[in-house]
Amino acid sequence: MIAFPVVDVSRTDAATAREVDRICRETGFLAAVGHGVAKALLKDMWSVSGEFFDLPLDEKMRVAMPCPGYPYGYAPFAKEALAASRGETTPPDLKETFSIGPESTWEAKAWDQSQGFIAAPTLWPREPERLEEVFRSYFREMGGLSARILSLFALALELPPDFFAYAIDRHASALRALDYPALDSPPAPGQLRAGAHSDYGSLTVLLAEPGSRGLEIRHPDGYWQPVPIEEGAFIVNIGDLMARWSNDRWVSTVHRCGCAGSEKRRRSIAFFHLPNWDAEIRSIGEAAKYPPVEAGAYLMEKFRSTVRA
Repeated sequence: MIAFPVVDVSRTDAATAREVDRICRETGFLAAVGHGVAKALLKDMWSVSGEFFDLPLDEKMRVAMPCPGYPYGYAPFAKEALAASRGETTPPDLKETFSIGPESTWEAKAWDQSQGFIAAPTLWPREPERLEEVFRSYFREMGGLSARILSLFALALELPPDFFAYAIDRHASALRALDYPALDSPPAPGQLRAGAHSDYGSLTVLLAEPGSRGLEIRHPDGYWQPVPIEEGAFIVNIGDLMARWSNDRWVSTVHRCGCAGSEKRRRSIAFFHLPNWDAEIRSIGEAAKYPPVEAGAYLMEKFRSTVRA
């Protein structure tokens, strides 16, 4: 077992850039410190998301995603199977979620099949009253943090620090609060709190409860490595789109949330950063392994594959 890497993401020196490159070549997972996010905002996010998940089910269902594949709103317990994004059939994941999208009003191309997806409004609950305000504040803060991390990523790829700026000024990211209720009976065979998957976009910034168990990455040597959750640190990992962008110099590592510690409730808050919906992603380097792809269409196909009707 190797030590989990910790990176001060406020640093932009050559040594830090080289370390980030090494990490992203091996697993693409790191603990980010020096992020500058206010503790008060983190406390507010834990508070309002917890209050929402504690509501009666019929109240939460007022903002349920209205159809399979709808991106924002409430998804009840066991309505998603993340392993499906890798073509695997498993029992549904043992979690419930609430997701929001960007504030921007998007203007998709008239012929674009994804128009309904990107233009979908977030469904806001009536309670708790401060939820929309806090979630929006956190979304903006995570957008800024992601931009700073991407600047460090550019340096790690030996590119100008503003290399990614053209593609993220209207980013189509999503913010998702996740609740994994305590289990009072064993899961079905092959069932996990979150099935094995890789993330889809450019990067993910995860806030998890300190000391919580279950998050694991599949180490290059083949074993499942637990990810330690420390006070004051975010878990950052790159997604499939960033691996493609780097021309497979970097890896998007498969991870899961297992059932270790499932006798206790577990919560987390994930910010899934995705570039501008219409941004063209071209693999870096002269010998590109992939054709250009629009970021939004790439995400949409990945997301819709995971949803259970």
